[in-house]
Amino acid sequence: MKKYVYLFQEGRADMKALLGGKGANLAEMTNIGLPVPTGMTITTEACNAYYQAGGKLPDGLSDEIKQNLAIVEEKSGKKLGNLADPLLVSVRSGAMFSMPGMMDTILNLGLNEQTVESVAKITGSQVFAYDSYRRFIQMFSDVVLEIPKYEFEHILASHKEKQGVKYDQELTEESLRAIIEDYQQLVWDKTGKPFPEEPLKQLFMAIEAVFRSWNNDRAIVYRNLNKISHDLGTAVNIQTMVFGNRGDTSGTGVAFTRNPSTGENVLYGEYLTNAQGEDVVAGIRTPQPIAKLADEMPEIYKQFAAIARQLESHYKNMQDIEFTVEQGTLYILQTRNGKRTAAAAVKVAYDMVDSGLIDKKDALLLVEPNQLDQLLHRGIDDSVKLDVIATGLPASPGAASGQVVFDADEAEKWAKNGSQVLLVRNETTPDDIHGIVAAQGVLTSRGGMTSHAAVVARGMGKPCVCGCDAIRIDYAKKEFTVGNTTVAQGDIISIDGATGRVIVGAVPMREPTLSSEYLTVLEWADSFKKLTVRANADTPEDALKAREFGAQGIGLTRTEHMFMGQDRLPYVQQMILAETLDERQAALDHLLPMQEGDFYGILKAMDGYPVTIRLLDPPLHEFLPSLEELLVETTELRVRGNNPALLEEKSQLLKKVRSLQEFNPMLGHRGCRLGLTYPEIYDMQMKAIFQAVARLVKEGYTVIPEIEIPLPIDVKEMRFFIERMAVLADEVKQAAGVDFSYTAGSMIELPRAALLADEIAEVAEFFSFGTNDLTQTTLGFSRDDAEGKFLSQYIQHKIFKESPFIALDREGVGKLMKIAVAGGRKTRPNMTIGICGEHGGEPSSVEFCHEIGLDYVSCSPYRVPVARLAAAQAAISTGENIGTR
Repeated sequence: MKKYVYLFQEGRADMKALLGGKGANLAEMTNIGLPVPTGMTITTEACNAYYQAGGKLPDGLSDEIKQNLAIVEEKSGKKLGNLADPLLVSVRSGAMFSMPGMMDTILNLGLNEQTVESVAKITGSQVFAYDSYRRFIQMFSDVVLEIPKYEFEHILASHKEKQGVKYDQELTEESLRAIIEDYQQLVWDKTGKPFPEEPLKQLFMAIEAVFRSWNNDRAIVYRNLNKISHDLGTAVNIQTMVFGNRGDTSGTGVAFTRNPSTGENVLYGEYLTNAQGEDVVAGIRTPQPIAKLADEMPEIYKQFAAIARQLESHYKNMQDIEFTVEQGTLYILQTRNGKRTAAAAVKVAYDMVDSGLIDKKDALLLVEPNQLDQLLHRGIDDSVKLDVIATGLPASPGAASGQVVFDADEAEKWAKNGSQVLLVRNETTPDDIHGIVAAQGVLTSRGGMTSHAAVVARGMGKPCVCGCDAIRIDYAKKEFTVGNTTVAQGDIISIDGATGRVIVGAVPMREPTLSSEYLTVLEWADSFKKLTVRANADTPEDALKAREFGAQGIGLTRTEHMFMGQDRLPYVQQMILAETLDERQAALDHLLPMQEGDFYGILKAMDGYPVTIRLLDPPLHEFLPSLEELLVETTELRVRGNNPALLEEKSQLLKKVRSLQEFNPMLGHRGCRLGLTYPEIYDMQMKAIFQAVARLVKEGYTVIPEIEIPLPIDVKEMRFFIERMAVLADEVKQAAGVDFSYTAGSMIELPRAALLADEIAEVAEFFSFGTNDLTQTTLGFSRDDAEGKFLSQYIQHKIFKESPFIALDREGVGKLMKIAVAGGRKTRPNMTIGICGEHGGEPSSVEFCHEIGLDYVSCSPYRVPVARLAAAQAAISTGENIGTR
């Protein structure tokens, strides 16, 4: 039969999947000789078997628990329910990954009306015994019987008030006895049954409660937030009780081996004398800093400090340790890798290498890549009281305060006049780009983590909160409401892109600081990673910021963002509204020098590094006023009847906008389809690129332009553009009297392109996966609709572990990527292949890109450090840390 129960001495640290984090660590500490109270662990497999059996203990588990309990009893010299010397145990959950707050611990299990008197006799303290018993009834009733804790707290508070005392430990024997009786009555009133007295029954009820807790609401929410699989199950740890509330030579505490906020190499934590474990976190008494233990119990402190050093040296990581002192004897109840801030994580990793405790590879694995993002942005000073009125999705890190503005044009105007503004919209579109540029940050009521606002804000390093559906925007009144709160245009609010909070008024900020340790750790990452990390950048400023953060090229320049400036949008609209080729060419002649300047600046900023420039991708109607706005304008002009010329102009514009409207623009007239219909648009862009390249080559710069055709589905499309490209390049070379080189490639963002990659590679010299669109077209999900309406249900029902727009769908999209990589390199063995979608800065997606042999990932400039570390971790984890290729 399968083994479901392990004594602590039977386990090891590397058995976390089976024993959970707590169980594996208890086993490891036992085996290295630390003073750990004896006990046993019921495995995560038992939890999964419990669910498979329809909520019943699997066959054989009950007997196995009893057999191992007998060994624990023998080791401790006590027996569960024995009146002479009763064994009391704690029962704790413990999954593979730490899940704070999933289920509260049950302490003192084994107490009943008989054994409580035995404990009183053995300890010589009726107060101690009754206090332990009332704690057990409360914890067991909360966790197992699901009677809310506050109902017991109300009884406790009333008895303290009746006795006239403030603290639990001041209660008399009589008060505690009365509390126990009131607790027991509450249990009867709520369940219709007496509180269970038989210790073995208590134990089995507690075990099942731990199993049930794996799928309680808060556990599911926590796993969703932290991307933890729902199939792991939780272990159950049953451990002999030791008591920190047996007088002034007893106590309990929690301590980190280093400061979790700063990373400083000092013991950091709190303890309480004459207290049990939950007292430290309950807030009823004020704990003492761990350093004070050196004065109160110097020998205990010395022993604990030595154990802390031993544990850190053994686990080679900062530890979070729970301990109890019972009448002058120290016991270690738990250790786990300590959670820490981003700054602390970097410092701890650096210092551990510096001291020789770990090597650089191990140090890089200690830092969570997504944490690095926090260090590059301003943050809110949480030491002040904040008036939080709503919470949305933390779409782009950083924090900002500013005056609320509801229109992109006004945001730009206010910013030019010196105001700091926050752009607030239901959602943003490419039309709003100038407003996003002008604003300190963006707040939207709709959209998800990969919506337009989120993607653009992240690329610019601006804070963004999306999907804040609590706010109701009234554009006509220029205000939004949250419940009874109204915020008008011009009012000041703050947003926190790290937490999604929306706050009334301006708040103090913390400025980002990059330590020397941070820069060194990233240098280590670069020495191990195989993937090159590029950035998505649309301006010279973005390109320079990307280089500052360590980017080794530009993986995506979105030329459509260059069309939205107020100095060029009129020419773009003129190009779209042109009725003849001559009219369109006239508009393009105005745009050509502007585009040349754009490309010149970006290529110059990335001197020596490759720059991938994507030709115009979105449908043309995105550059025109909205259909709804034009309908309102023409209706008003028609009603007033005082400006027939303007009415005619607006009516013609309305007609054109209507003609360009599409049922599904994402699958409509965009990308290279646009270039096939209006080849002169792509000709203008290609000529602008070549003229910029020629100028820079003359000036002595090393430029590596890569021209990317968006949305192809066939090699014949690619051949059409590449032939035109070659003609234009030759013309510019002859006119400028200079030679230069370039490469032409395709964006793989449609399933057909992935499936026919071997054919497309006959003419395409590189591939770049546009995984945002590839995910949409593979899944048949409209990203904004899915995130706003039904994607949460897919996660809730465990169809997806997390949003496929955040982390790559390896099974579907990933399979297409593998096909495309194999096809491309079959035709062109040394083909450069990368990824430029938002997934390029997400650690698990970067890991997948490493696994399938991509050459680079590209992400927003502020995600470059995250990608650098993630790429190094992928190489280290697979044993392929042979340096950058």
